[in-house]
Amino acid sequence: MCVGFLFLLFFTDNVSTQKCSYQDVLDYLNLTKSNEVYTLTRPVLNHKNPTLVEVAVTFYAVLEVYWTNERISWKPEQFCGINHVTIPSEIVWKPDIIIAEMIDKDKVPPSPYLILYNTGEIYFKNDQVLVSTCRMQMYHFPFDIQSCNLTFTSVIHPARELQLRPWGNSSSTKNWSLLQPQDVWQLLNVTVTHFNHSTMDDREQIITMKRRSVLYIFNLILPLLFFLCLDVGSFLISDSGGEKLSFKVTVLLAVTVLQLILNEILPSMSNKIPLIATFCIVIFGLMLLSLLETILVMYLREKDSLPQENEANRNKDHSLMEDSESNFQNCDEEEKKLTRCACICDVSGGDTPCELLPVPEEGGSRKPTGESQGIALILEELREMEKTLTLFFNNKEKGEETGYWTRVARRLDLAFFVCYVVLITVFLVSVFGMWDNA
Repeated sequence: MCVGFLFLLFFTDNVSTQKCSYQDVLDYLNLTKSNEVYTLTRPVLNHKNPTLVEVAVTFYAVLEVYWTNERISWKPEQFCGINHVTIPSEIVWKPDIIIAEMIDKDKVPPSPYLILYNTGEIYFKNDQVLVSTCRMQMYHFPFDIQSCNLTFTSVIHPARELQLRPWGNSSSTKNWSLLQPQDVWQLLNVTVTHFNHSTMDDREQIITMKRRSVLYIFNLILPLLFFLCLDVGSFLISDSGGEKLSFKVTVLLAVTVLQLILNEILPSMSNKIPLIATFCIVIFGLMLLSLLETILVMYLREKDSLPQENEANRNKDHSLMEDSESNFQNCDEEEKKLTRCACICDVSGGDTPCELLPVPEEGGSRKPTGESQGIALILEELREMEKTLTLFFNNKEKGEETGYWTRVARRLDLAFFVCYVVLITVFLVSVFGMWDNA
C-alpha cells in the first residue's frame, strides 16, 4: 500500500514537471526576436555546409520553400509529442529566392508566419502575384501552345552556399493538383531543369500551357466564315439593280469590324504574322475582289442598256411627232367640214361689193366645237397607250436577244464564281490543316 502510494506520487510529479506547450519549445530554443543567432547568419554549424532549399510553385503563384536550420532541433517526447510550431517569419533566417523573369514588384504582403519542425526543417508558404516576361509564339493563335520559363535564383548566396532543388526531388511535376485550371490557359506540364553555374545555383521551371480556343472560335472564326458564305450567296442576286452592290459593301464593312476586334486581341509584338491575321486579310481580299467583279459586270451590262434606251427615246420622240402631225391634219379637215363660205355678188347694183356668207352643208348639221375637242383628246390618249404598249413589248423582245457586252458579263460572272469557290475551298483547307498540325 505504501509502495503504491510512493509510485503514484513519483508519476504525478513527472507529469507535472513535463513541458507540453509551444512556448516551452521556444524557451528551450531561446527563439526570440532579440536573439540574433537565428536571424543574422545562414543557419549552418559549419560554413562549408550548403543550405538545401526546396522550391515548389502552385498556380496561382504560390511559392513554397523548404530549408533546414542546423541550429534548431528538439525531441518531441520532451514536449508531449510536439514536433512543429508556428512562429513569426521575421525571427528566423529566410533564403533570398527571387524569380528572374519577374518584371513587376509583388504587391501582395508576405506571409507573416512559417512552420518550424523539430528536425530544424522550416516550411514557408508565400502567396505572390507574379508578372513575368514570356516570349510567346503567336503564329498558330488561337490554337497555340506556349512555353514560359520561371528561373529561381538567389540574389547573394553562391552555389556552394545555397543549392536549389525542386520539391520532392523530381525533374517533372506530376502532381496535377498543383496545376489549378484557369479561364484562358490549360496547363499541360511543368518541367524542372537545373543550371549549376560557377557563381549561382539556378533552377528553371518550364511551364507548358495550351490556350482555350473555344471562345475565339465562336466570336471570331465562325462569324468570318458566315460572312464569307453570305458573300458567296450574293452571286444569286440580280445584277440589274444596286441591291447586290450594297449587300456586298455591307458584308465587307462587317469583316472590317471583326478585324478591329482581332487587332485588340493579338499582341503588338510578334516574330511572324499570326495565321489568323492572314486568314482575315485573305478573306477581306477575296470579298474585295468579288466586289470589284460585281462593279465590272454592272458596267458591262450598262453598256448594252444605253443603246436600247437611246433607241427607245428616239422611237418615242418620232411617235410623238407623228401624233402631233396627225392631230393637226384632223383639226384642219374638221374645220373645212364645219365651215363653208359662199360668194354672192349683185352685178346689177354696180356699187354693192361681194359678201361672203356661211352656207350649211346639204343633208347634215353642224356639231358643237366642245364635244369634238373632247373626242379628239380621248383618241389621242388611246393612241398614246397603244404606242406605249407596243414599245414595251418591242423592248421586251429585244431584251431577250441580249447584247454582246451582256453575254460577256454573264460568262465573266460564271467563270469568276467557279474560280472564287475553288480558291476559297483551297484556302480554308490549307489554313485549317495548319491549325490542326499545331
